[in-house]
Amino acid sequence: MNHIQTFPWDAADHLETPEDMAAYLEAALEEGDPALIVAVLGDIARSKGMTHVARETGLGRESLYKALSIEGNPEFGTVIKVIKALGLQLHATPIP
Repeated sequence: MNHIQTFPWDAADHLETPEDMAAYLEAALEEGDPALIVAVLGDIARSKGMTHVARETGLGRESLYKALSIEGNPEFGTVIKVIKALGLQLHATPIP
């Protein structure tokens, strides 16, 4: 019997540029699933360094980990602070 070896994959390891991060968040926003959007913000925050994001937002590192997990339910104000700390912006466009 052949065995397939697998390795853990973490999106945060592959987000190297601001453009990568923006495209990843944009894809999550297009899906429209709030839990996915929060999880993606968590991936991006981990790629930038959670300590850096915590310092920029004025929030605790552990509370950010919890808020930005797939089970997290952060307040909208927290989401906006995190997006700004990540060097990103939200834009609204009309639905075609």
